Amino acid sequence: MAKDPTGSSPAKRRLPGRYWRLAVLSGMASYLDSGLLIGISVSLAIWRESFGMGVWMAGAISAIVTFSIALGSLVGGWLADLLGRRRVYNLDILCYSCGALTITLAPNDKVLLTGVIIAGLAAGADLPTSLAVVSEAVPAWARGRLVAFTQVMWTVGIAVTTLLGFALSAMGQLGTRLIIGHLALAALVTWALRSRLAVLSAEAPENASPEAPSDDIPVPYEPGSPSTVPAVDVQGAQRPGRPALKSLLHKSVLLPMAATFAFYVVWGLGANTFGQFGTYFLVTVSDASQSLATGLNLAFLPVALAMGLVFVRVADTAWRDRLFLVAAVVQTVAFAIPSFTGGAVLSGMLAYCVLYQLSNPLAGEANYKVWSQLLLPADTRGTSQGLTYALSRATFALAAFFTPALLEFSPSLLLWSITACMAVAMAVGIFIIRVLVPRAAAAPASAQPEAQLVTP
Repeated sequence: MAKDPTGSSPAKRRLPGRYWRLAVLSGMASYLDSGLLIGISVSLAIWRESFGMGVWMAGAISAIVTFSIALGSLVGGWLADLLGRRRVYNLDILCYSCGALTITLAPNDKVLLTGVIIAGLAAGADLPTSLAVVSEAVPAWARGRLVAFTQVMWTVGIAVTTLLGFALSAMGQLGTRLIIGHLALAALVTWALRSRLAVLSAEAPENASPEAPSDDIPVPYEPGSPSTVPAVDVQGAQRPGRPALKSLLHKSVLLPMAATFAFYVVWGLGANTFGQFGTYFLVTVSDASQSLATGLNLAFLPVALAMGLVFVRVADTAWRDRLFLVAAVVQTVAFAIPSFTGGAVLSGMLAYCVLYQLSNPLAGEANYKVWSQLLLPADTRGTSQGLTYALSRATFALAAFFTPALLEFSPSLLLWSITACMAVAMAVGIFIIRVLVPRAAAAPASAQPEAQLVTP
């Protein structure tokens, strides 16, 4: 672990408010991503009736939004490394607002589909870009908690959009316009605030107190001076330039990129499947009523949000990885319990809901985000994380296509498959914790393209 010049542990050092503002504005990428997915999910039935959609168009909208996010992640991360992260950081959120506004005002299903594609591409592009911006513009000793906070914003997006869907369900198409319209407005406000972001210091001076005023203007970097550090704006430490894509094949990049991808894709196969089909599963297999199935999802969202805040609190401490080990076991057990009965026993599904919401925020996507920023080199971070996002999301979309058929064939097989995915994710996570994180922390400063990586 890097030495803390203040003598206090990183988790106890007070972080200036400007960094939290940056985390919120960057976390809006996750809010808008989850909000778009949930918004389309709760609006689809009404759109079918209002626009006279056929079953294939309805299916196309559901599939295309996921593939658009995947493609946007791939292209957006690369463009951020190529053109400069601040430029892409501001542009993609503006494009999202245009896409969401198009969905909101769509007079027919073809215009609606166009808006879905635009919003999906922009949402995907903003995910790796915003994470790279946060990682490079904040102090290394606080990087974990601020990156983890973006995952809390993901949960908030689900909660707000779900509540809007519930509250506006009787308003028909007007309700869907208000649901998606709130995303367009949120994106536009975020764009306006991002455009005003000032220069941020990547690290506090070594002799500075963590209680220093939060609005101090960072001093320019003077080579060889121990008391100053480079001033880094939200465009990132790297100046715009063509990223060397072949560098992704270097061992120092390829291994952590492959490991973080492996963790995210196997964990996400389970999480995404039940995120999309959890209510459907409870109704068709567990014999729960629609209101009970929907109510369970709403009831446990505060639990997920609270545990997400716990992760933010421990993200820069040794407890991050300790809690992962415990939560990963609980998460696997959560899916194993209903697997024994094929999900037919409602009490088993209730046990799953409780255990999963308690463990998922501590052993899921938030870990992937933090590990990616910790392990991937800064100069190709947008490209490499965009690639892992894109491949994972494309895999989720493909799996969702076959999930209903697998569910009809054997609910037990589906549940055991997800349990196996969670067990594999736990194994990959242990490898990252035991091998890759210590290796990154031990790397010489000259091999690191940014401030020295911190490991608890």
